[in-house]
Amino acid sequence: MSTGRTIAVRRGRLALRFAARSLIVGSVLAAATLVALGLSVAVGEFFVAPVDVLATLVGAGDGATEFIVLELRLPRALTALLAGAALGLAGAIFQQVARNPLVAPDIIGVAGGASVAAAAVIVLGSSSGAAAVPVAALAGALASGAALYALAWRGGVQGYRLVLVGIGLAALMQAGVSYVLTEGRMFEVAQAYVWLVGSVNGRGWAHVWQLVLTLALMLPIILGLARRLDALALGDELARSLGLAVERTRLALLAAATVLTGVAVSATGPVGFVAFLAPHIARRLIRSASSQGLLPIAASCGAALVLVSDLAGRMLFAPTEIPVGIVTSIIAAPYFLLLLRRAGRLGATG
Repeated sequence: MSTGRTIAVRRGRLALRFAARSLIVGSVLAAATLVALGLSVAVGEFFVAPVDVLATLVGAGDGATEFIVLELRLPRALTALLAGAALGLAGAIFQQVARNPLVAPDIIGVAGGASVAAAAVIVLGSSSGAAAVPVAALAGALASGAALYALAWRGGVQGYRLVLVGIGLAALMQAGVSYVLTEGRMFEVAQAYVWLVGSVNGRGWAHVWQLVLTLALMLPIILGLARRLDALALGDELARSLGLAVERTRLALLAAATVLTGVAVSATGPVGFVAFLAPHIARRLIRSASSQGLLPIAASCGAALVLVSDLAGRMLFAPTEIPVGIVTSIIAAPYFLLLLRRAGRLGATG
């Protein structure tokens, strides 16, 4: 039944409540993402008509079309979509936990840890090391996330301390990447640079399934903690007065966000600013600070942002292809600078 701006669904003892605006925004985003997915599969050096795409998906396409759609374009598009969703979700969690809208895993060093590990495997590893790049990136993200939490711990973790330690950790990770690149040979360094920009070119079904599995495992946990995340955003003292196990909840949320970041970066490389920008777009669309409404919309915004950016990078300067990480950085960097300016102005005026 509908009650004002909230839709309540009850079935026996189960009761779910949804903001009507969030449902509308989510539906529009889903439709837009589906259109972008269809265009991403159809458009390219060889155009595939939508009818032929559908025929291929149901097993009625010819061999050439099946290769283009099922082996080249669909895995790439799905990797972009799923990695964007994971980054948008991770960014929303980091911002809510830190209570700071300028926080994102690529700003506080989590994505940087993945970059150092992956670059080290590409540049310093054996010739067969490329197969270990996704594993190294995930391990690097987990290691940097653990270091971030340990260094920020002082009888608990405060949001401002998490941010300050994270900025220092990100600088250290960037120095590590620079060092690794200076130690390599030209060919391996060129490969590392391509990965470090962030790209979904050449991604296959292995990348898709690792993202599907991670999201399937993490989503129930994160959505189950969403209400606790709202309490955590009120401040530690008030959250404790409400009976919340603050540090246990914070650690669980940060661990989930770190895993999402690590798997997304391992699949696509460090696609810049998606985790930062997607939650901001979501907040503006739904006009709500509730984590239960914000998290799914942030994931949808991240998915749409990476998918559309990849499509734009492929088509705007065809046949030259612009990696998706460059496109997302061009889109998001001006907005990030605007937020910094607003934050400085508020700080100056009180």
